Amino acid sequence: MQNALPLTATEHSLPVFDYLVDRDFASDVLAGLSQQQKQLQPKYFYDQQGSRYFDQICALKEYYPYQTELALLPKVAQDLAQRFTGDSLIVEFGAGSLVKVKPLLQALPGIRQFVPIDISGEHLALACQQLQRDFPAVAVSPVVGDFCTTLTLPVMPLQHCIGFFPGSTIGNFTPAQARQFLCNARQTLGPDGWLLIGVDTKKSPVYLHQAYNDAAGITARFNRNILTRINRELDAAFRPETFEHYAFYNAGQSRIEMHLVSTEEQVVDVFGTAVAFSVGESIHTENSYKYSPDEFMQLAATAGWHTEQHWLADKKLFATYLLRSS
Repeated sequence: MQNALPLTATEHSLPVFDYLVDRDFASDVLAGLSQQQKQLQPKYFYDQQGSRYFDQICALKEYYPYQTELALLPKVAQDLAQRFTGDSLIVEFGAGSLVKVKPLLQALPGIRQFVPIDISGEHLALACQQLQRDFPAVAVSPVVGDFCTTLTLPVMPLQHCIGFFPGSTIGNFTPAQARQFLCNARQTLGPDGWLLIGVDTKKSPVYLHQAYNDAAGITARFNRNILTRINRELDAAFRPETFEHYAFYNAGQSRIEMHLVSTEEQVVDVFGTAVAFSVGESIHTENSYKYSPDEFMQLAATAGWHTEQHWLADKKLFATYLLRSS
């Protein structure tokens, strides 16, 4: 593992550790587009514009996971405050705009350090500056990196190390990838680590369809933005307007699938490689797996985690789990 590298102090008022996550972007894109079912990794949605789109998605009434989890977190935070009474730090995986960590920072006075990890460096730095102003007693140490890997973090030696992975992002992984993430998180957090994780539940496909096909079309713009990013950073020639957003619930796999479907026959130059599309051919851009509580607790156990406590939102729309390294 390479050492973390700070970005320039003139750009950010907080020290930001950068794992140079973009070095694999070109190879990942070309590898994904060369498969029979073309695909792109959803972590690449989150450039600065993609992060803005996702913030807009979270404000939509159709997108139940965000509002449901946010309403659940104050109760979760109260329960955690009774359990974690000593000094502690929180490590947030895929931190984004740092909204969901605030109930934890407000309820747990023993938190001394907060380490948010995200792939979108500029978006993360701006969010951290505001969070540091709101919580001046907490040392905020942002890390730009791929949270799917094992990272060496700039952390203080404190009593409790608590990982935080909200938003049901675990569902973007296949079950095998989710298990690998959980194994990597155990290594990152250490042998006495804890993990607070949000997981979307199985429910009526009506809820799911509305959540990923909003009337305002913001999810569609979010989906297409990955093509715009590829154009900008890899000198590609996608025409995003020739790809339609398509999201549906695959009941057999217990997952939402999100695709970009070509509306015409075309050949796109991507970093010097010609990529052909037939009419109706898709790029699979994201999965969102749904788990029953028993299914998720069993998955966590296979990665070396014991479920200490879990919370279910109203109508069982969402679940949050507290895991302990076993």
